[in-house]
Amino acid sequence: MIVIPAMDLLDGRVVRLHRGDYAKVTVYAHDPADVVAGFADAGATWVHVVDLDGARDGRATQAPLIEALLRRFDGLLSVQVGGGVRTLEQVRAYRDAGASRVVVGTRAVEDPDFVRAATEVLPVTVAVDARDGRVATRGWTETTDLDAVDLAKDLAARGAAAVLYTDIARDGTGEGPNVAATARLAEAVPDALVIASGGIGSLDHLRALAATKVIGAVVVGRALYEQSFSVREALEAGGTG
Repeated sequence: MIVIPAMDLLDGRVVRLHRGDYAKVTVYAHDPADVVAGFADAGATWVHVVDLDGARDGRATQAPLIEALLRRFDGLLSVQVGGGVRTLEQVRAYRDAGASRVVVGTRAVEDPDFVRAATEVLPVTVAVDARDGRVATRGWTETTDLDAVDLAKDLAARGAAAVLYTDIARDGTGEGPNVAATARLAEAVPDALVIASGGIGSLDHLRALAATKVIGAVVVGRALYEQSFSVREALEAGGTG
């Protein structure tokens, strides 16, 4: 299982928002390059970047920074980037910056054909965020009647290379991911890489995900920044160290 460290960017800093509130920001680092260097030194091969400026403003705000990071760490790291991606212009900007995958959430739910169009530009990871098995959109403020597994199957059929699955109730809790729900979704879309997200708080959580043998990757953020474990330990627990 691939362990993917996450980095949320706002105003050029590495941060975390409390429940998506831009007024409640925890700053973890002022230089993203230093953070990425730590990931690379520990052996990580992917980084998950969330463009919080882009999510707010609807532009590929972090494209220049991603290009600079990839230029510095050329050949060492691949970047998956998302955050308010709703236009092909944004997808092209991230492609030109050197990103390997772009994450599409709300637009994929509201306009599934966008996924097919975006995949012609850059491989797409669709973000499937669920509350009690139902898909939530627009920063988790709206819950739809869509079943998360059904949506994942539909978007994979439209060309999505990966599915980033988050159980909203677990996100930020550190109490552990919803292993059963994530594995069930992974079994439903065998041709797509399923990436677990939300609730990772210990190495045992990573081991539980890896033990399913069907969950291909996991995104880890807060637990790394709050030093619950190191990137190297996470990679070893996931089976990639």
